[in-house]
Amino acid sequence: MSALLSVTGLEAAYGPVKALHGIDFEVREGGVTALLGANGAGKTTTLRAICRMVKTRGDILFDGKPIMRKATEDVVRLSIAHVPEGRGTFTTLSVEENLHLGAMTRARAGIAADVQRMYGYFPRLEERRTQQAGSLSGGEQQMLAIARALMLRPRLMLLDEPSFGLAPLITQELFAILAAIKREENVSMLVVEQNANLALNIADDAYLFETGRVVMSGPAATIREDEGIRRAYLGF
Repeated sequence: MSALLSVTGLEAAYGPVKALHGIDFEVREGGVTALLGANGAGKTTTLRAICRMVKTRGDILFDGKPIMRKATEDVVRLSIAHVPEGRGTFTTLSVEENLHLGAMTRARAGIAADVQRMYGYFPRLEERRTQQAGSLSGGEQQMLAIARALMLRPRLMLLDEPSFGLAPLITQELFAILAAIKREENVSMLVVEQNANLALNIADDAYLFETGRVVMSGPAATIREDEGIRRAYLGF
């Protein structure tokens, strides 16, 4: 698979505080890349840098074209969907209204069919289609955030801590759905996740972050099977 997203020498800062120190990584077309590491290692900042939400230097190529000078809304128009930590649903709108908002930059053709496709992945959302998003459980809100992102018909999804705050059974269900989306939608994913075991189970490639630097990378299966790496860095 060729690289859909290629990042080289990426630096990012919040005011005078540098958060990323020249990182390199790729996301392959149709593949899943996991960014792993402790809190504060720079993983979330990396997603924000791709979305042009922080001050950056370096090179970010999407489908071979630079996006460093683009605004956040232009990144969305490139079919890059960002699911931030904390879900970010429109709490006063219904489930179905949230889904339609996910498709607001698209032509209207096919939107109704895509809503039904989302309900196929997330049957609970169909049961609650007229319910306000703010009244959903945490797991249901995370499902809605992912489904809304998919309504963009993205080529790349950026997922920031999709398991955050969720019960273990809900987390397992959510990652099973992400694995199905990987198989069936041909959507590339860049996943930031504290649950390294689950992330490595669906990922093709993984990068281990430490204090704003990539300290290790390789095929996800190789990293998952290396007992030394698991004990030293990943906690399982």
